[in-house]
Amino acid sequence: MKILAVADVEDRLLYDHFKKERVEGVELIVSCGDLRADYLDFLMTMVNVPMIYVRGNHDDRLVSKPPLGAVCIENKVYKYNGVRFLGLGGSVGSKPGALNLYTEDQMNRRIMKMTPSIMLNGGFDILVTHSPAKGYGDMKGSFSHQGYECFNKLINRYSPEYMLHGHVHDSYGNVKLYHDHESGTKIVNCCGFKIIEI
Repeated sequence: MKILAVADVEDRLLYDHFKKERVEGVELIVSCGDLRADYLDFLMTMVNVPMIYVRGNHDDRLVSKPPLGAVCIENKVYKYNGVRFLGLGGSVGSKPGALNLYTEDQMNRRIMKMTPSIMLNGGFDILVTHSPAKGYGDMKGSFSHQGYECFNKLINRYSPEYMLHGHVHDSYGNVKLYHDHESGTKIVNCCGFKIIEI
């Protein structure tokens, strides 16, 4: 399966200079957060395939105005063409009333609540998040851009093929976009867009 994964940045190659051949063969769009609903609607229309998404830390507006026809996979195991996706959006933070900010403990509790569903589905193939796993593409010294240690535990337990995330923009400096996790999981920072073959 070929996936178009997007996050954080409305890439001009997809928006202002869209070419159908650039996305030839894509069967599913996966959004890792912090993109406007209008942009996601545009991608679904132009690529003409389904979309699944999680919310980023700036996506409170997607609760009231989600992208039309897209499926929010927050706290779900979602199957598409036999591939199991687990969605856990949001980022590190503890602002009262914020919808998409979670402490390490809060994110860990979300994962614990998902355990029965994960086990009923025999695990998952792709972890879709907004934030990275701690030590794999996060930013040391930046509280809001640190990763979650509980993601490492989750990946070590289930060994999915991929983890797709956003949040850490490649424009922030020396950002590595691809990591091989100790579990064997391939971690991809999808800032802008990436095309991934599953």
